[in-house]
Amino acid sequence: MTRRNGTTTPGHPLGRRTVLAASTALVGGSLLPMPYLSRARAQEGPLKFWQFYAPGGAVPGQVQWFQDTVKGWNDSQETKVELEYIPTSQYINGTKLQTAFAAGEGPDIFLISPGDFLRYHNGGALLDLAPYVAAEAHADYYDTAIATRLVDDGLFGLPMEVEPMAIYYSVKAFKEAGLGEADIPKTWDQLLEVAKTLTNDKRFGILFETNPGYYQNFTWYPFLWQGGGEIVGKDGKSGFNSDAARAALKFWQDAVAQGIAPRKPLGYGANDIAANLGSGFCAMQNVGIWGISALRNADPNFEYGVFKLPLPPGGQDRTVAGGWAFVANANGRNTEAVGKFCAWALGSMEPGSVQRVADWCTKAKSDMPPRKSAFAEATAAQAYGSGAMKTFAEQVFPTARGEPRVPPQVYKAISDAIQACQLNGEDPGKRAEMAAQQIDGFLAGYDGAPIL
Repeated sequence: MTRRNGTTTPGHPLGRRTVLAASTALVGGSLLPMPYLSRARAQEGPLKFWQFYAPGGAVPGQVQWFQDTVKGWNDSQETKVELEYIPTSQYINGTKLQTAFAAGEGPDIFLISPGDFLRYHNGGALLDLAPYVAAEAHADYYDTAIATRLVDDGLFGLPMEVEPMAIYYSVKAFKEAGLGEADIPKTWDQLLEVAKTLTNDKRFGILFETNPGYYQNFTWYPFLWQGGGEIVGKDGKSGFNSDAARAALKFWQDAVAQGIAPRKPLGYGANDIAANLGSGFCAMQNVGIWGISALRNADPNFEYGVFKLPLPPGGQDRTVAGGWAFVANANGRNTEAVGKFCAWALGSMEPGSVQRVADWCTKAKSDMPPRKSAFAEATAAQAYGSGAMKTFAEQVFPTARGEPRVPPQVYKAISDAIQACQLNGEDPGKRAEMAAQQIDGFLAGYDGAPIL
């Protein structure tokens, strides 16, 4: 796929081919109408912005950022925006958003990650924001952040953050096991050995996500890429039946089979660092950059370190960069207003927009900015000058590749393979082959936006 500035996006795009099943798409075992068409709503009132941060969120700084953003818009605009808080259990882990769109009652503005992009784009639910974003601001985005929001000349989401993955470790646990910085693992085999040393009757050595879902796939992709694996190859067919996929599946399987990784994380999952690493449940945890602010909020005295993902034999440094983006309902009540709102909030070269992105990534949360100008602003303020933030900025982020955007059917085939190997002890070779067959079967009739 080619961007408007003539550069090519990363990954291996799959062009449009034959017709997708006329009116339905399989989503987690249920059928949702396609496309998602919002019924015309006659009621007046502010435009609804669904998200899982405010006004009912648990982190005051994040709540305040969203409230300040909406207030800044409402104070100067005739068309108002209203925050509508959806708990994460319903928004991320549930089906509230999908159900609302299927019923024609989707919100005017909402958040999605690249992992769910094609579900909504292919269903006709996403407004093209390109007409509202100046060329200079468009070019200000890192390709890693924006590539998976582009389709042809269209821009269907404005990222608010970039969230690369790494391994966090407890300094206390390392010291108790007689380990130090010299023992930080650089290879998969070393990680398993160090995890064995760190494991005892009260603590696991390493923690990977075991709950099935988009997040688990997201955290597993870097291990596939490190060995040169791909979901879809350059020939437009599945690349999943590969040595790289088999090795990555076995790596996660070995961690659980050897008893050094739990079968179930604490809290709300392996993205909950305070409930797992912070509590002493594990000594090392695979989690994203948001873990810095999460640990700061939970226990500012907790001592930890961060290191890049270890590599397989002959592997290359890779991590995955996810993150949420503002998107607008293409069939909402006032597409002109929501397009302008998204661009004003995150996609303008105005100082307020740039500062807003920098503040979200360094004050309200801990992320990498999706925009070069915001990174420069944050760097000038020394946000990435020390500690874990410096490690992410200098060592982890440069190895990042954007989170893949895949249809639900492709995600599910990969998820089933991970689960079968990690928790059920099934043969990685057979499961990789099975997943590849399932993916190829779907791709034969796929006619949506390119898979990246």
